[in-house]
This record gives sequence, C-alpha cells and structure tokens, in this order.
Amino acid sequence: MVKSFRKPVVVLTAALAITFLASVNTTFAQVKFGNEVILPDTPSTSSVMVDPTIALTKNIGTINLGTRKSIDAGEMALVSIAARQITLAKTPEGAKVVAAQLVANTYKWNAHQMSCLNTLWNNESHWNFKAHNYSSGATGIAQAMPGNKMDVVATDWRTNPVTQIKWGIRYIKIRYGTPCKALAKTHWSGYY
Repeated sequence: MVKSFRKPVVVLTAALAITFLASVNTTFAQVKFGNEVILPDTPSTSSVMVDPTIALTKNIGTINLGTRKSIDAGEMALVSIAARQITLAKTPEGAKVVAAQLVANTYKWNAHQMSCLNTLWNNESHWNFKAHNYSSGATGIAQAMPGNKMDVVATDWRTNPVTQIKWGIRYIKIRYGTPCKALAKTHWSGYY
C-alpha cells in the first residue's frame, strides 16, 4: 500500500498561507478588490480542505476552513500581490515602479508626465517613504502636509509606501491635473 502525501501537503500549504495572512498588516483592505477576505480566528477541528488543483480546474476557488468562514483563493492571491507591492515600494527604485503601475492603471499619464513625477518626488523625498521634514511636518514620498491627509486613502500611511503613492498621485490629479503642472508650481513657489 502506497501512502498519499497530497492531503498533508495541501493542509500544510493552507496553514502556512493563513499564518502569513494573519501576520501581515491587514490595512490592505483599503485596496478595493471587490470582495472581502474573511480569516477565521481559529479553524475548527472538523475543517475540510479542498484540493487547490481541483478548485482551479473546476472554478471552485474556495478553500473551506470550517462551517462558516472561508478564504477565496483569488482573494488570497490579491493580498499576496499587495504585500509584494508594498515590499517593493519600500525602496526608491521599487516605489517608482509601483507608481508607474498605479498611474498606468488609473490615470494613464504618458512618459513625459512620469518624468515630471519622478523629478517632483526626487526633490521632495528622494522617493523615501520614511521621509519627514521636521520644520514643516511634511511626510512621506509625496510630502503630505500634514501627513494625516493621507487617511483619505488608508490609515496605514506612516508605514505603507503604496498608500503614500496613491495619495500623492490622487492629490496631483485633483489639485493640478498632471505631475508637470505640479512640478511647474514648485519651480515658482518652492512647494506644490
């Protein structure tokens, strides 16, 4: 008789995924993915595990962890992508990549506008999400003043560079229309 190791591997994989999700900053919920991710406090002892390979081929996509709570596999993937995006944006070069992705998906600014955004935020913070101007109180990549203005995007703005980038491009769009117009404002006034 040959023992099957498939079920223990699936259970272990799901357990590791849940442990990871429980350890990450849950403010990712500010990103509008369309559906809610529900994490159980503790899985019941009668948990049923759906094989993810079957779920993908039959469009089931849900891993049932008990009688009432479940996590959709697609939602788990979106949370994982958001976590990777935040990690990437914690470096200046990574923040530029994330900003370009967000602009491409939302505002569709051209390469010239992205060059202006790069110049603007290089001057403001060098794309450092921890940047803080102690004399003015300006904070983050976009140097929001005061920093709590970024609460309109998410309350994790102190530690989440993606929140800062989203707020910054939103602010530029609402106030100036384009990064080049915001940059022009800084040339004659010293701020935007």
